[in-house]
Amino acid sequence: MSSYDYDYLVIGGGSGGIASAKRAASYGKKVAVIEKARLGGTCVNVGCVPKKVMWSAATVADTLKHDAHHYGFSGGVEAASTLDWPKLKAARDAYVLRLNGIYASGFTKAGVEDIRGEATFVDANTVEVKAEDGSIKTVTSDKILVATGGRPHIPAGDGVAENVISSDGFFDLEELPKVAVVVGAGYIAVELAGVLNSLGTEVHLVVRKAKALRDFDPMISDALDTEMIKAGVHIHRNTGGISKIEVGEDGKKQVTTVSGDTLYGADVVLMAPGRIPNVEYLNLDKAGVELSHKNHITVDEYSNTSADNIYALGDVCGKVELTPMAIAAGRRLADRLFGPEKYKNAKVSYDLVPTVVFTHPTIGTIGLTEPKAVDKYGAESVKVYTSKFADSHYGIFQVDPENKPKTHMKVICAGEEEKVVGIHVIGKGSDEMMQGFGVALKMGATKADLDSCIAIHPTAGEELVTMGTWGTSPPFSGAKDSPLNGAPPSEPTLKSRI
Repeated sequence: MSSYDYDYLVIGGGSGGIASAKRAASYGKKVAVIEKARLGGTCVNVGCVPKKVMWSAATVADTLKHDAHHYGFSGGVEAASTLDWPKLKAARDAYVLRLNGIYASGFTKAGVEDIRGEATFVDANTVEVKAEDGSIKTVTSDKILVATGGRPHIPAGDGVAENVISSDGFFDLEELPKVAVVVGAGYIAVELAGVLNSLGTEVHLVVRKAKALRDFDPMISDALDTEMIKAGVHIHRNTGGISKIEVGEDGKKQVTTVSGDTLYGADVVLMAPGRIPNVEYLNLDKAGVELSHKNHITVDEYSNTSADNIYALGDVCGKVELTPMAIAAGRRLADRLFGPEKYKNAKVSYDLVPTVVFTHPTIGTIGLTEPKAVDKYGAESVKVYTSKFADSHYGIFQVDPENKPKTHMKVICAGEEEKVVGIHVIGKGSDEMMQGFGVALKMGATKADLDSCIAIHPTAGEELVTMGTWGTSPPFSGAKDSPLNGAPPSEPTLKSRI
């Protein structure tokens, strides 16, 4: 019998921690999760889930304002102006609350104990938990996972901290602001700027340098910049960030940038310059867990920390900060620690992770950008295919073709076999088409493999399998069973019935 209270103790009830805990419990282990806030972590409560609700609402507004009359419907602009923000917020919050309950009932079904409170390490096997009522209890575990996630970073500045909201605070807004200043150049900033703009707010996006999403492929960042301007977002460039925020007698905020520019009349200033890991209260030094220079927990490819029995994953580690990545890492860690022999070396890959940015229009991307592909393989070994077109949705619009929203696509190939090392799309439907192409890249697809798949017409996705002079790429396949030159699909291996 174990001398510890638990076989596996998970600190953090977000998506990654919950997934790992439930997988460990499925192997018959005694498992508990410690969480001080609502179950589900950032994604469920103040991230992906409520953000997608707001993006969907904004997309409805855009359709009413810009598309409906082209299809013979009248009154769209007027309808878009009737948004009942409190009703939308109540429905969204109820949805999130329902998900919180699903997570809680999932613990019960899986046999995972739910411990409420803030966790602090006493030593490598002992954790002190302080409940909301101030009571303290101590628990021990053979193995411990830290999956505490991250939180929005609010930079220093005169009057900044007390006069801004973070991306978390966005979901607490009781009404749609008339004027909003959004500070940041990452995906959170551009997503929320797009939502507010589409719903009717005057939006000012403040970026430190020349444009947003600078780490994305230049085609993506440039195209988004163009679309945001066309949509009416005011972009303030090369500002160096925010230095000061003052509040006038009318309650409006005056925002001063490091470069000296001043923005007047803001109802809301939303800071989204980045996120930082939740580690301060954990006392990780008492457990022998090392941190990086950015305060992320240092881990290897197997989620091992510097302490033999302590593991970490998700945003607290700063590696591919995406919910599905944390879920996969959590499950694989539990497989390796508690599963059968076949999982003794189980781990996840942080390479070729598809991701979507819910901007207006959406962005889907996987793999290397063009500059990174050139840096890695050399310009002479990289071939790039691109396409720019108006989606068929806009075909009947009676406007100048140049003014129709554009979809931009790029397929980046490397080597003699033209192995696909990156796909980048911005435009209508890119969020839904990227998952399948992600599978193709994970399996080693070449340009010829893409060409071998017959296009689905009429769709935007067909453009990704018809780029260039179709069917003329080098005849190499990344598939185990090549689909090239009309080859039939392979058959599955069946169990013998004898």
